[in-house]
Amino acid sequence: MTQQAPGKRAGRVLLVLAWCAGLFLATRFFGAWEQRLENPNTQVSSQQGDGFIEVKLVSNGQGHFVADGQINGQPVNFMLDTGATDVSIPSRLAERLNLEKGAPVTLSTANGRSQGYRTRLEQLKLGDIVLHDVRALVAPGLGGEQVLLGMSALKQLEFTQRGGTMLLRQTTN
Repeated sequence: MTQQAPGKRAGRVLLVLAWCAGLFLATRFFGAWEQRLENPNTQVSSQQGDGFIEVKLVSNGQGHFVADGQINGQPVNFMLDTGATDVSIPSRLAERLNLEKGAPVTLSTANGRSQGYRTRLEQLKLGDIVLHDVRALVAPGLGGEQVLLGMSALKQLEFTQRGGTMLLRQTTN
């Protein structure tokens, strides 16, 4: 067995380190790119006018409107769902948000029937739009951390959709 020169061995080590650093950076870049595709509204743009606040959302690659917001001051990720009667929150997220358990309710979803409970959100925020005392459901069948922003919140707003853009408007007077 022949021994390599110390300079050659160090060069190979540096080459391996460079490849590892390159792979790490590529993973970070493509991870951030994929996240932007899933949620193009991590920074929600708001506009205030005379008597209204307007939020503009862009749809993601699947045509869904996903945006970051807050419930009771805590960060959450919303998916707008005009087919949902109430704002629906996964159980784990509801526990993290310390939501009060109200009356039990049987939920009928695409995944079948399940048992959840009612709750109220003191504050729901999307951009500069702020809603108070919003009716919500805690749904154990919902996986992940995404909140379905249903009609119990959306009925308090005007909304229009054109192409891949949705405008939500809250009147302030």
